[in-house]
Order: sequence, then C-alpha cells, then structure tokens
Amino acid sequence: MPLICAKPGLTSGASWISSAPPEDQAAFLNDLDEGELRALPFLFEFWSMPHQLPPQGDWRSWVIMGGRGAGKTRAGAEWVRSMVEGAKPLDAGRCRRVALVGETIEQVREVMIFGDSGILACSPGDRRPDWEATRKRLVWPNGAIATVHSAHDPEGLRGPQFDAAWVDEIAKWKKSQETWDMLQFALRLGEHPQVCVTTTPRNVGVLKELLKSPSTVTTHAPTEANAANLATSFLDEVRARYRGTRLGRQELDGVLLADAEGALWTSEMLEGCRIRDLPDSDRIVVAVDPATTSGKRSDECGIVVAGAQTRGAPQDWKAFVLADCTVQGASPSEWARAAISAMELYGADRLVAEVNQGGQMVQEVIRQIDPLVPYKGVHASRGKVARAEPVAALYEQGRVRHVSDLHTLEDQMTRMTARGYEGGGSPDRVDALVWALHELMIEPAAKWRQPGVRSL
Repeated sequence: MPLICAKPGLTSGASWISSAPPEDQAAFLNDLDEGELRALPFLFEFWSMPHQLPPQGDWRSWVIMGGRGAGKTRAGAEWVRSMVEGAKPLDAGRCRRVALVGETIEQVREVMIFGDSGILACSPGDRRPDWEATRKRLVWPNGAIATVHSAHDPEGLRGPQFDAAWVDEIAKWKKSQETWDMLQFALRLGEHPQVCVTTTPRNVGVLKELLKSPSTVTTHAPTEANAANLATSFLDEVRARYRGTRLGRQELDGVLLADAEGALWTSEMLEGCRIRDLPDSDRIVVAVDPATTSGKRSDECGIVVAGAQTRGAPQDWKAFVLADCTVQGASPSEWARAAISAMELYGADRLVAEVNQGGQMVQEVIRQIDPLVPYKGVHASRGKVARAEPVAALYEQGRVRHVSDLHTLEDQMTRMTARGYEGGGSPDRVDALVWALHELMIEPAAKWRQPGVRSL
C-alpha cells in the first residue's frame, strides 16, 4: 500500500488513517518496511493540512495567514526543507541560499530554527542542518545555507543574495516595509526565487499591499484547524474570552480586518504610535469608566493608565498610554480595587472616574477601598464621539504613544467612528482612554491658554 499524501483541498494522509477502520490502519502500517516507518514522521505531505501546502502555479510570494497555533510555523519550516533538500541527503535541492527573516534575531533562532515546529525539529537526522551560532546560519549536509536576518536591521539585507526566503510574522514588524523592500532586491538567485510568509493578519500596509500583488498566493486557516495539536483548555479559554470580538477574528480566525469606515483611529495610525521603552512622565493618571452592573454578562469597567510629559507649551506635550487594566464582570468593590491597584503599580497621581451613571456611589465605593486616594469625578456633558474627537486629533498630531500590549483597547478604537461606536456593547476601554487624555492633555492645555496662566 503506497503512502497517502495530502493534496491541496483534499484530506491529509494522517486524517485518512486516523479515521480508517482498525483493520485498514493495521494493514497500512504493516505494509511499510523499516525505512518507510522511519521516514513516515518526516513526510510532511502525509501529515499536513491543506493550508500548509504551497498552492500550484507560478507565484513569487506565498502568504500563510492563520490564527494563533494554526500550524504556520511548521508549514514555513517544512517549505524551507522542501526547497533545500534533494532526493538523498547529499543531493542538491532546488535552492542553496535561503534568508530567514523575523522581527528579531532571537525570534528567528528560538521560533523558526529551534522552536517545537522549527527547522531543526522537522528535519530527519541525516538531513538536519548544523547551526553555526557565530555566523548566524544553518548549513545543510548538501551545502545549502540559510542565514538569519532581523527586521530591526533592514540594511542587513543589503549585499546578500538568495533564491528563497522564509518571512515570519511580517504584520508585527516595526520596520516592515523597509525590510520587505530590501529582501525583494536580495531575492535574485536561481530561475524563480520565492518567499514564504507566515503571519497572523493585522491591518498594516505592507501586508495589504503584498496580498494585492498578482504574484502572491494565499492559504488561510483558523486556530481550530490545528486543534488536534493544541491543548483543549487553551481553545476553550481563548474562544470564551474572545469569541465575537475583532481581536478574536484576527488572532483566532486569522481574518484580516479593515478599519470601520470613518474611524477616528486607524490601524495604521496606531501601528505608528508604538514605543518599546517606558518614558518618564510628569503626571500619571488612572481613568475609570465604571460598569453599572456586575456579573459575567455585564459591560466591562474600563480602566486605563496614561502618563504625560507637560513641559513647555501645550504643542510640545506628549502623552503615553501605559496599560489597559479593564475588568469585566466585577462588582463595584472589585473594579475599585483593580483601579487602585493600577494606581499603586504605576505610581499614578490621580484617579479619574466618570460619574454620569454611578453618581456619588462611584466616589463612595472608591473611598471605601482607600479613603485617601486622590480622586476626581468627571461628568460627561457631550456624547462619546464629541469627547473622543479632540483625543483622536492628538494621535493625528503624533502626540500620543502606546507602550504596552493594548490590542483589545485598540480594537475598540478602530471601531469608533464619526457616526458612533460600530462594535458590540459599549466602548468602555475607549471611554476610559478619552477621560485619561482629557485629564492629562486637553483640560490642562485649555487652562494654560487662559490669560496669566503658564504653568500647572
């Protein structure tokens, strides 16, 4: 009985054998000789899922776009193997010079090379490449070489030349366009250089332009496509937490999401405002948009921490969104504790809370937890969009930076439009963000411009 290999659009050999009657399974395995049994774990076409195999056709870029844990890394590693390996261990493959490009050198090494689904884990012993750490490269027994490159250093791709490349998580690179451009100039060896791109989708320019190219082909899969290789508790938890959210559609379903029409904040704007290091701030506040109900189905209580440098004139001020500490299903005392804990953690100067619906109760709850907390209640006299627009203008001016992992907050931000919020539920995180930046930037700037006032 010959080995059954997967073809695009068809069930894999592994799926076939796992669902076959016991007698067919036994017959299949008994019919294999010792060499075939040893080779079976490394025959990726047998074990692969359709989205992990390259499509047919004369393409230059193959984008594997999928959710977290969908098997993208394994597909990229196996594609590199298929490019460099020949029929026998010392036979030449189709490609001899490969670029491995990730966000950092460390991520290339730890994920693409040494990871559980990386190149070394996928390679049989007689074809496994050697890692030359000092030269940051893999060398195969047949002489093929793969060199490591970082998206933090696009210029590192100026000079080398390749006939293939594997690019990982391009959608989160900070210098994505520059690095991608330099790689294209370096892919100039062989008859038909190709690149495999494995990424979770994000609404960034370099990925959108790549997908538009007529020389690009795409395969796609959600996280559940690889459920057999993932912990059940992981799938249950992330689906319960992120089902129905834009973040869930992006990170689990692997769907590239466009911004809402007329969004006050765009994904491109938010991608451009990230910084890595925590800045010094003259003031730090914690802003709270309290939930009026508690329980699993209640709205979130938005809790956002932000700081600002307010030296000189208002046009020189900078704000930094430091953390999103939002809680859901919390009782009033629980969200109050969460807000005060955030103040202690970040050394905040003041707690700002909207009191439109909770009124005096909001202050009383907070005072019960900490009677001495510096507190300010704020009352919304205008609608959410009117309050958010001047804050969005600060982003357009490049005066706000995001420090932490704020994807859920940013998801809400990209759904806030001039017509209102186009997401489900209430944008509690955005409300808290808006109150924080009003307190740090907009209100002090208005006072600064009053006659006779030049410091705060």
